[in-house]
Amino acid sequence: MLSVLLCFTVVQPGHAKPVSSANQSSARMPAELTIIGYHEIAAPQQALIPDYTVEPQRFEQQILWLKNYGFHFVSMDDVLAARAGKKALPPKAVLLSFDDGYVSFYNHAFPLVKKYKIPVVVALVGNWLTPEDNQLVDFDGKTITRNNMVSWAQLQEMSDSGLVEIASHTYDLHDGILANPQGNMQPALTARLYDAATQTYESDQDYRTRLYNDFKRNNDMFIRHGLKRPRIMVWPYGRYNSVAQEIASQLGMTIAFTLDDGPNLPSTPLSALRRILVDHSMTPADLGYEISVRERQFTDHNRAQKIMHVDLDYIYDPDPEQQERNLGHLLDRIVAMQVNTVYLQAFSDPDANGSANMVYFPNQHVPMRADLFNRVTWQIRTRTQVNRVYAWMPLLAWELPDSDPASTDIVVAEPHNNSQHLNMGYHRLSPFSALARQTITGIYQDLAKSVPFDGILFHDDVTLSDYEDASPKARAQYEAWGLPRDLNIIRNDDTLLQKWTSLKTQTLDEFALGLAAEVRKQQPNLLTARNLYAQVALKAYAENWYAQSLENSLRDYDFTAIMAMPYMEQAKDPDAFYANIVKRVKSYPEGLKKTVFELQATDWRTSTPVPSEEMANTISKLYLQGVRHVGYYPDDPIKGHPDPAMLRGVFDSKSSAALP
Repeated sequence: MLSVLLCFTVVQPGHAKPVSSANQSSARMPAELTIIGYHEIAAPQQALIPDYTVEPQRFEQQILWLKNYGFHFVSMDDVLAARAGKKALPPKAVLLSFDDGYVSFYNHAFPLVKKYKIPVVVALVGNWLTPEDNQLVDFDGKTITRNNMVSWAQLQEMSDSGLVEIASHTYDLHDGILANPQGNMQPALTARLYDAATQTYESDQDYRTRLYNDFKRNNDMFIRHGLKRPRIMVWPYGRYNSVAQEIASQLGMTIAFTLDDGPNLPSTPLSALRRILVDHSMTPADLGYEISVRERQFTDHNRAQKIMHVDLDYIYDPDPEQQERNLGHLLDRIVAMQVNTVYLQAFSDPDANGSANMVYFPNQHVPMRADLFNRVTWQIRTRTQVNRVYAWMPLLAWELPDSDPASTDIVVAEPHNNSQHLNMGYHRLSPFSALARQTITGIYQDLAKSVPFDGILFHDDVTLSDYEDASPKARAQYEAWGLPRDLNIIRNDDTLLQKWTSLKTQTLDEFALGLAAEVRKQQPNLLTARNLYAQVALKAYAENWYAQSLENSLRDYDFTAIMAMPYMEQAKDPDAFYANIVKRVKSYPEGLKKTVFELQATDWRTSTPVPSEEMANTISKLYLQGVRHVGYYPDDPIKGHPDPAMLRGVFDSKSSAALP
């Protein structure tokens, strides 16, 4: 069933590099398998969820469309045989699945399954099958009778036909649970249960136990009723994480169906097979389009990203009622702006010095200003058109409590009189301190458990200047790399300087990608983005000043958000400034697909807003030069800047649909 819920290791140089989705081969491979997910097959007036109901006549039309266009229906046994090298799948292989176990499947779909001899998978929620006939079922907060669901006798008949494989859809996790202090109900399988009485979240062990007991209970119930132990898990709402995958595999369900985007390639793990979800309005032609989009392997790189960069410090207020009003203003602006992506601050910087004093999620290492990131992320996902929420996080810029042993392991800058190098000024922990890396990793692990989100935006602190890091731990690492401990010697020798810059850049990026790998244990489809200083895109030598590389960033991260901010850079000719960045980005084959041009909405030198009309004109000019992805920072929901009507007009001029 679908409801509103659907709306939803540190690595050092020389070690194996974490794999981001950006590192995977971009060469297009043929799709191995298309999986199509259905719910009810019934007339809308008889449906429990009309939005995801397909009328029997339309369902048959879709079957015939697939057959006429050369698709071949296959079973999971066929897929496993192909993976084992025993026999090849036919071209354009397709597998049908049906969620929840409605009696309408038996009445309307099963006859067509038999007529056309189509193998299918039916996923069952055990708690909806437990009552006796005519008894009541709590159907995700709505009361229905047991007769709305398929009977055990019908299930046995369908299983015996050899065409229907029974899968698990969990026993009682196809529901929402209380997931934050503000009362949001979130998917029970991935959310951590919030106890309002104790104001705490369930522990890791309690969470694992809850999932294990639920999965096992469903499997045991199938066996008691004479059905086979399921080998397939179909994740409710498409949500899952590594803990759920591990427990499902432990209980014999090594195959799982998701709602992830993209095609099923021979390399796609059986534990994360992707499906196309069919709704009530989907025609055969619509279904064909969805399949073609998957087969062409379009990703977020092909879809224009229209990004609002949101500072949660604008939303936070010690008065809960005012905080809710602030959140309401933000949601209204997101809807009015029609952006499709939000970079959402997960940390707090009340003194605006660029470093995180606190965070907006429960964790073990730094104070929590408010349990707000969960609430705002969920509200954006369920109340706006946004389809991607990134957690904006520092890499190194953490002001840890004095009691933390890592708090003194900070980046040290050598004194200098060089006006050309980067004056970062941020308080940062040293990436060369194992203790600091361990603490930062713990913060990211706690963030990953907080709420579903789609990506990480690494803050602009992923940098070390040509006078940094001069801390003792950093100097010891330089010596281990075969470099002098004296930074002045390094700076005065171009060969040493290039080696030093390259190794520092590698250290920062590998740490960031290692953190992303940790987060992916809870957020399997996590995307990565990182801020990059404009000078790095404009001057090759600037890599030495920042320990940042445009080429490496485009290779290693899903998106590189260049801070294209002429006021901040004191550019005399803003048009030439933008054009030169575009030219450099275009020099890379995937440059425009993987680059976000992040504009400034405030001139921080004068503390005045950049006029909305100027911002709109800039975006329009960038679009004309071929730029795909544009964002701006900051959005001020309190003062209402920039003007949504003006920016939406230019955003709307760029299609969000998949581009070649």
